[in-house]
Amino acid sequence: MSKELLLEIGTEEIPSLYLLPAVNKVEELAKKLFADNRISYGQLNVFVTPRRLILLVKDLADRQRGVASKVIGPPMKVSFDENGAPTNAAVGFAKNQGTSVKNLKIEKTEKGEYLCVVREEKGKETQMLIPGILTSLIFSIPFPKYMRWGDGEIKFVRPIQWILALYNGRIINLKLGNSIKGSNKSFGHRFLSPKAFTVKDFSSYEKEAKERFIIFNHNERKEMILKQASELAKKEGGTLYEDPVLLDIVSNLVEYPFSVAGDFESKYLELPKEILISVMKKHQRYFPIIGSSGGLLPKFIAVSNNMVNNPVVVKAGYERVLKARFSDAMFFYREDRRRHIQDYTEKLKSVVFQDKLGTYYEKVGRIIKLASYLSDKIDPSSKDIAERAAYLCKADLITQMVYEFPDLQGIMGREYARLSGEKPEVANAIYEHYLPRFAGDKLPESHAGAAVSIADKIDTIIGCFGVGLIPTGSEDPYSLRRQTLAIINIVLGKEYQVSIPELINKALEIMGQKIERDVRDIERDVMDFFKARFKNQLVSEGIPYDTADAILSIKFEDILDTARKVKALTEFKNLVYFEPLVIAFKRTANIIKEENYGIPDPSLFREDTEKELYGSFNNIRKDVEILLIEKRYLEAMKKIAEIRSSVDRFFDKVLVMVDDKPVRENRLRLLSEIAEMFTQIADFTKIVTVR
Repeated sequence: MSKELLLEIGTEEIPSLYLLPAVNKVEELAKKLFADNRISYGQLNVFVTPRRLILLVKDLADRQRGVASKVIGPPMKVSFDENGAPTNAAVGFAKNQGTSVKNLKIEKTEKGEYLCVVREEKGKETQMLIPGILTSLIFSIPFPKYMRWGDGEIKFVRPIQWILALYNGRIINLKLGNSIKGSNKSFGHRFLSPKAFTVKDFSSYEKEAKERFIIFNHNERKEMILKQASELAKKEGGTLYEDPVLLDIVSNLVEYPFSVAGDFESKYLELPKEILISVMKKHQRYFPIIGSSGGLLPKFIAVSNNMVNNPVVVKAGYERVLKARFSDAMFFYREDRRRHIQDYTEKLKSVVFQDKLGTYYEKVGRIIKLASYLSDKIDPSSKDIAERAAYLCKADLITQMVYEFPDLQGIMGREYARLSGEKPEVANAIYEHYLPRFAGDKLPESHAGAAVSIADKIDTIIGCFGVGLIPTGSEDPYSLRRQTLAIINIVLGKEYQVSIPELINKALEIMGQKIERDVRDIERDVMDFFKARFKNQLVSEGIPYDTADAILSIKFEDILDTARKVKALTEFKNLVYFEPLVIAFKRTANIIKEENYGIPDPSLFREDTEKELYGSFNNIRKDVEILLIEKRYLEAMKKIAEIRSSVDRFFDKVLVMVDDKPVRENRLRLLSEIAEMFTQIADFTKIVTVR
């Protein structure tokens, strides 16, 4: 039998949203602890259910790896006299190290030969280290919240009920606090098989657990739920509304899933589909059922953690709870519709957006101006739609429906605008101004929606930076990172030519007296923030960091234009002459200073190679300028590459820093002109990776 470690932390029910993050954290911690303790292993797995965290490690080494240590002593030249006898320096060093001179070794270094002591530390047996490793692991698992129980001696996400801890089939001497000890006992399903059972190893644990209605593998539970729910939905005449996030949540609410189909009254179908789905998903964790026409059927799938003798009773319970929720939603919906949507915008005068930045009504006023400005840039024909949508975009925040169901903001704004007789384009733009809400989310389809979305987000960013609410570390209460990425993705996805500095300045102008910091500091900080977010996104998409640096360090104003340069440089790096060209540029950049030397004078050229370089430069300069104006960046770089051989010959044949000052400065002017041509696209000195 291989050396196997099995740990199960049995607890009271852990919140569903805590479990999947815990899988990664436990795996990371366990790997680090074994690495730190120099214990090798073959396979490491983590499993979770609402009542247990499980760590399985297979093929553990019997003992930790040994380690050699070396202590350097005195130089050889002072350690022995002319007769080869050890001096006091050698004897004293050996004595201090607990050994004799004859056991000392000689270490050769750059500074000469030294005496040294080499010790081989034998690794300890794994079984001696396991209790400490597991104790450290258990108390290091990070959770959003913790609990203390009993006498409060230990804390964990939920009270620990038992610890199953086996190494190579033997109970590990593990003790948590005064009452919790490692054992070979686990427990079955809380309702269906609550008694303890004995575990010999992982194989027996897996078998016994399933017999006691424990599916400890999260992915297996997901597959069971998906299969059960899909079959039930088919029987009900529809298909399952599949939602990976909901499936993850539900699978971590149960240890053994039992799916049940339920019904609700058809009258609730008059509510917008998004309301019904939100109630079922967010509040009840039910799966909606979709009909053949794409609309909702008055049916749902619920997943229970308990198998009962009378499913009708369970079904009725699920239906009763859902009916109460739908009744509330119906009431809120009808009450909200009694007013025109613009009445809610007026009520925003009493709702504070941020203490220093004013009310939501003031924010709406700023969004209108910014959306109007942006519409002029991206699509003047949609300006009226954008301005009206901007005026109404936050109206639903004051409605009863959004107060009760916050995830419906934007959706209800669209619905209430439509019901109030607003143009469909206005209603859609209200919804779209919240897009994108997360990474990978869809972008606004309309220009009006995009304009209002960017306006809303840049107003928040400028306002927060303006009053000192700048994200630090993990703290970002106003989601400025997400909103900055959203602007970047809208601009890229819609291919808008938008100057970020101009947008920042316009937002600052509209923000007016609410700004507390120096305007120049805000401009700098927000530009740096955009640049950092854009670089992170590029790198996350597989762009090498030095490629991103080379482009972003030159000029960052137009996001779309910058992205095109990044794409061009990425393609250019795959060409055979890319590396020699980078070397040529770096040679040029290294010899000139940052100041502008002026225009070179051909009459001061003394060598044929510098005349050749000047001629080559003039031959391509006009073409490069045209290509850059036309934004054909890859072709511009290819054209610049034609000068490489002339640059190489120049450096091989010409001494730049000659004593003759006019000649020296003229050569520097030539190199400066060439470097400037290069840096219109990228700073090639930033490039460290090649093909």
